[in-house]
Amino acid sequence: MSTPDVRAASDQGRIRDVVDSYLRRRGRLLELQTNETYAAIALAVATIVALIWANVGDSYHQFWQTSAAITVGPFAVDLTLHEWVDEGLMAVFFFMVGLDVRRELTLGELRLPGRALLPTAAAVGGLVVPALIYLAIMGGSDGAHAWGSVISTDTAFALGMLALVGPKRAPRLRLFLLAFAVIDDIGALAVIAVFYSESLNFVALAVAAAGLLLVWLMARRGVWRVPPYLVLAVVIWYAVYRSGVHATLAGVLIALLMPVYNVRSEDVDAAGEFAALYRQAPAPGSARMLRESLNYSMPLNQRLAFLLPPYVNFLVVPLFALANAGVALGAETIGAAISSRILWAVIGGLVAGKLIGVVLGAGLVLWLVPASRMPGLDLPRITGLGALSGMGFTISLLVANIALEDETLRDQARLGVLLASLLALVLAALVFQVTDRLCPLPEPTGMRLCRPPAPAHELTFGSMDAPHVLINYADMDDEDRWRLTEALYGLQPLIDSGEVLLILRHKLSGPESLLAALALEAVSANDEPNLWPFHDAIAELRGGITARSLTRAAREVGIDAHALWERIDSGSDEPKVLADASDVEGLTDDASPVLYIDGRRFERLLNRWTLSEEIGRLQQMSADGLEKTRD
Repeated sequence: MSTPDVRAASDQGRIRDVVDSYLRRRGRLLELQTNETYAAIALAVATIVALIWANVGDSYHQFWQTSAAITVGPFAVDLTLHEWVDEGLMAVFFFMVGLDVRRELTLGELRLPGRALLPTAAAVGGLVVPALIYLAIMGGSDGAHAWGSVISTDTAFALGMLALVGPKRAPRLRLFLLAFAVIDDIGALAVIAVFYSESLNFVALAVAAAGLLLVWLMARRGVWRVPPYLVLAVVIWYAVYRSGVHATLAGVLIALLMPVYNVRSEDVDAAGEFAALYRQAPAPGSARMLRESLNYSMPLNQRLAFLLPPYVNFLVVPLFALANAGVALGAETIGAAISSRILWAVIGGLVAGKLIGVVLGAGLVLWLVPASRMPGLDLPRITGLGALSGMGFTISLLVANIALEDETLRDQARLGVLLASLLALVLAALVFQVTDRLCPLPEPTGMRLCRPPAPAHELTFGSMDAPHVLINYADMDDEDRWRLTEALYGLQPLIDSGEVLLILRHKLSGPESLLAALALEAVSANDEPNLWPFHDAIAELRGGITARSLTRAAREVGIDAHALWERIDSGSDEPKVLADASDVEGLTDDASPVLYIDGRRFERLLNRWTLSEEIGRLQQMSADGLEKTRD
């Protein structure tokens, strides 16, 4: 290697070290901000603070009843601090919920009818049965109208607690809870809109509808900057507030209109071109264009869904708990609450009703539609999830505040919600522990490499004696194959140093990917020296694989095309290709790659940094193990 090449490689290594160090720090901060367990702890702490504050003097209620008005010309909003939290800040919470709903319906589990059936049935059961139990306990007494307080699950609490008390080998259980929560939230929002709205102002509703229409038109026209949507969001929120419908619904309605789609390759490529221009001539203008191109490349729904959770989880929802969970716990209050129907109706609806409803709904689907069964989603685990769904904190408190005018009944309902959430958590922990002992879950399919590497018979890149082996099952017809190829070449220093061996196996989605796989095997069998340049040339076709394009790619890298097609036509390599594909059949729904590092499936983002960090982690584990052996 020449001196300039050595200098360039050294500079690139130094830059990578700086970037990796920054990403490591940023990753730790992001983990703190988005950790569901931490969010649940923040909510619990705010609840405890509210309870203590409400039982020390009278400042709690005086503070939250403080009036705070905003007036702009003829337009005015005069609310108490408590109402600003419930109708203002909680609109942001419901906006985030709406983003999740839209994304799940468009890109997630709920876009597939077969996948959506089980969580939908469980959610419907969890909406209907709690309301029936609540009404049965309440009869016709005061407070029966607040049945909506027992139908919803607090997603933030449930997800955080699932991470603590749920089974460790059931990744689909979390996905099920997310899909379940989406349906649950849709039902709860519909109930609030239909049953807990005041007399309607149709002029204000018309203004809100016109604002939503403008949002839809902007999304259709490709408006991607936030400010225009933010201005309309304020107008729509005010119109909904004036209409008599609970103002939080504005958040979810706007969110359902936010653009959401899979990231487009051409947008990412354009951002890459802007990055190259900035690198060639650094200037404020080119930096701004690069930033805008990066924002444009990511749909607005996904951008906002990444931005909002830290603020919602650690500010909005804890403030809501602080404003709503303050219940006086004096002896008289507790005695009156224990003897009241509404407390037991809330507890019965959330704890028993949610459990029974979810199990009934899911059990019927599992019985009537056997195809809905998935690994890690058996009835025992769904039973634990049904118990956990009794944590109805946020929307339960909100509905209790809306539906009940008597402050005594409100306090009793709030106390019922708090006790129910605690009982639901304890019950869920017990159910998960018992079911794990009686019928433990097997490890999820595909987490371990099903066939050990045999480097002498594989497509390899690197030293055969490398201590770490990365096996990539690749569909060469995937138009995004070039992205992972670029990430894998980022591991070149580790490969060159003999630390990593890369093995390529095949994943098939159709005749084109089979043809590309056979072409790679043929080049390897013919002992052509340019196997990996040929692989890269196929990746650069970005899914445009035909017999002609493969021939052209082979000639471009100096491969004998005639010998290539002779080997392909012989069918000699087809059994090996099909055996590779059978290893990972059903592990993904599309052409996305499957990676194993040292025999364990790697499921994080696939880029140079995440891969090198995992290799570094494994190296550290090996070093620590060696030290322990020496000691």
